[in-house]
Parts: sequence; structure tokens; C-alpha cells
Amino acid sequence: MELIVLLAIPLAGAAWAAVLGERPYAPEANTAFSFATLIAAAALAMRVIGEGSFSAADEQFFIDPFNVFLVTLTAFVGFTTSLFSRPYMRIEFEHGRIKPRQLRLYHSMYQLFVAAMLIALTSNNMGLVWVAMEAATLSTVLLVTLYRTPASLEAGWKYFILCGVGIAQALFGTILLYFAAEKVLGGEGMTALLWTHLNAVKGSLEPAVLSLAFVFLLVGYGTKVGLVPLHNWLPDAHAEGPTPISAVLSGLLLNVAAYAVVRCKVLVEGSLGSPLPGRMLMAFGLFSVVVASFFLWRQRDIKRLFAYSSIEHMGIITFAFGMGGPVANFAALLHMTVHSLTKSAIFFAVGHAAQKAGTQVMDDIRGLITLSPTVGWGLMLGALAILGLPPFGVFASEFLILTTAMRDHPWATPILLLALGVAFAAIFGRVQPMVFGETSAKRLPVFAHLGLVLMLGVFIPPSLAEWFRLAAQLIAGS
Repeated sequence: MELIVLLAIPLAGAAWAAVLGERPYAPEANTAFSFATLIAAAALAMRVIGEGSFSAADEQFFIDPFNVFLVTLTAFVGFTTSLFSRPYMRIEFEHGRIKPRQLRLYHSMYQLFVAAMLIALTSNNMGLVWVAMEAATLSTVLLVTLYRTPASLEAGWKYFILCGVGIAQALFGTILLYFAAEKVLGGEGMTALLWTHLNAVKGSLEPAVLSLAFVFLLVGYGTKVGLVPLHNWLPDAHAEGPTPISAVLSGLLLNVAAYAVVRCKVLVEGSLGSPLPGRMLMAFGLFSVVVASFFLWRQRDIKRLFAYSSIEHMGIITFAFGMGGPVANFAALLHMTVHSLTKSAIFFAVGHAAQKAGTQVMDDIRGLITLSPTVGWGLMLGALAILGLPPFGVFASEFLILTTAMRDHPWATPILLLALGVAFAAIFGRVQPMVFGETSAKRLPVFAHLGLVLMLGVFIPPSLAEWFRLAAQLIAGS
């Protein structure tokens, strides 16, 4: 019942907003739908805590500690972003950047985007996961192009083409997965794409077919994660779309794509009996961290700066999942959490700063601490948090990842440290004059997220730690 309610609320919100999304009370209604989704996610999490994993709708949906944690995180960030978007989108409307029909499109696609992510996370059917990821792509293309400027249309077109090609690769990988599974499951061909069934027989699946399938799945979903060299859509989409969409793209969509990759990794590793899938993730992850950290130096647009930061951190997460094992998986889950909270908080602050300054060019934004101390401190604390300074949660997760790499893959440690140092210098060198220089940015969602990240750096609640532990064991296959 909780699952049905969880998925029905954002779908109902999308239908409502498609008709009435331009009304004066639409931002509040969008927030109300998002809050109801959060309540439903919390109820679903409580059920998993009390009863354990379960399936629903004739096994088409499956909830376990791994995905229920991401469902809760998605609902929470979706709600706080809807809070942020209320004043932000009103100012955009008052300044004439969007019209009533665009406001209706924004609210309807926002709810549809949330629904698509929740379906992708809760689906037990790998084919339905692909469909939900495609729906998330199509809805966010419309959001990225909301302003209808030449730059936003170009960014949306690039996003659509690159992610469309990527998702096509994922479809071919899914077909190969079905081909391998149907031979083993025989008469159960109709359920051959159910992850729980695949996981139960993964040792009997044809290794050669699974290896090929994983290549296509990694490239396909890796495009959505933003892994280098499949990342080119991400900076443009972040820079040209509305800032609330930048927050959910970085904070949520990348996590959902990474979730799909990890689910596939579990199956393929079990079939091959070798660490090859993990090593592929490590290679893509490490390459992404290094390339993104150096690209940070070339950015002049503040949203593009933090878009490349997202690529860097998704590379760290991918590298950690590639290493595998309970500690590395735990660290990856913790990093997913703190990155989502911190990066979305940063985009909240960046959105207010850009609105006040009338520009996203960093050289033209100065003195935030004087003009708007709340936003100035929010941006500075967010930058320090995302750079991994203690006691923020990013420090704790990066410390776990680095120490695990020192123990199991010492060759990778200096590369990671070099990339993190380059990223630190690039981001801090850009943000510091914006905050303490001479001019522009606000608010509750900023400090709500940063407060949670700070808490996770000092104390991880036992229930959350247990979720991470159970999910890490599931990913490790133990």
C-alpha cells in the first residue's frame, strides 16, 4: 500500500499541474505534493525497517535497504527543492523570463521527473528501470529547455541526443541480459528481467553474454551518471536550465543512474566470478575524478563549475562501488547521501546569488557576505563541505574511500589525492572572492542540507548506518 501511494502522489501531482500549474497557488501545491511524497517514502522506509525486504505488484516492484534509502533521499531532496523553487520561480516569472504556460510545464514535469526516479528505484524489472530512466530523461529535457533561449535549446538538444544514445546502449544491454536469463529461467521467460530472479540464478547465467551486456549497460547508464568521457551533456544542462533543476539533476538523477549500474554490477560479478566489472567501474570513476578536477579550472559560469564538481564526485562514488566490499560500499552510500544534500544546497545558494547579480559569470558576482550574509555563508559553507573539510560528512566518506584504496589499491591513492587537491584549489579559489569580494545571493533549504551533512560528519544515526550496512552487504553479494 505504501508503495502504491508513493508512486501515485507525484503522478497525480503531474496530472494536476498539467492543467492548473500556472495558477498563483501552484508553487504551494507543488510543495504539498512533494511533502506528501516524502511522508509516503518515510512510511515505506519504516515498513522495510520493521519487516525487511518485500516485493509488490506480482514482483514487478522490490524494496530492500539499498533502494529504500535512495527513495527516502530522493523524496527529501525533491521536497526541499520544491521549497526553494517557490520563491525562485516566482522571481523568474516576475522578471519575465518565463510565461504562465512555462510555469505549468515546469510544475508538471517536476512531479513527473520525481515519479520517474521513484519508479526506477523501486522497480524489480530491469526493463521497467530502463523505461523509467527514459521518462526521466524526456521530462528533464523539457525542464532544461524551459527558458527557450538559443543556449538552453542547444543544451537540451545535446542532453537529449547524448543521453538518448546512452539509453539506447542500456536498452541493448538489457536485451542481452534477458537473452542470458531466459535460457536459465526457461518457462519463466516473462519474469526473466526481474532482478530478484536474476540475482538468484546469477551463477548460472552465461558469462560471455553477461560481460557484453555489462559493457553496454555501463556505457548507457554511465552516460546518465556523467562519467567521463560520457559527460558532455551535464555542464550545459546544469548551466542553462532553471537552478532547481540543476539541484535535482546533481542531487538525484545521477544517483538513480548509479543505482542502476550497481544493480547490474552485482549480477555480472556473480556470473563471472571475477572482479572485472568492479575494475571497470574503478577505471571510469578514477578517470572521471581526474578529468573533472582539471576542468574545474577552466570554468567561468558558476553553475558549470559545480556541474563539473558533480562529475568529480560521481567518479568518487563509482570508484568506491568498483572497489567493492562492505567498507567501500558503505563509504559510497554515505558519499551519495552527503553529495546529494551538499550539492543541492550549493545550487540553492547559487540560484539566489545569480538572481541578485543578474548573471552566472563568477567574475561578476562579488561581496555576497555583505549584500546577503545568509546566502554568502551558505555558499561558503557549501563549498567547504563539498571540498571535504572536516567535520562535514563529505570528509568522512572520502576518508573511508581513501583508506580503503590505500589498503586494497595503493596505486590509486596518490591519483585520488592529486585530483582532490586540484579540485579544492579550483573551487575555493573561485568561491572565496565571490563571497568576500564586493557584491550578490539566501535560505532554509541551504542550511537544512548543510546541517545534515555536518551531522553525518560527526554522527551517523544507527538506523541510517544499519541501512548502509545492509545495502553494502547486498551489493557485495554477501
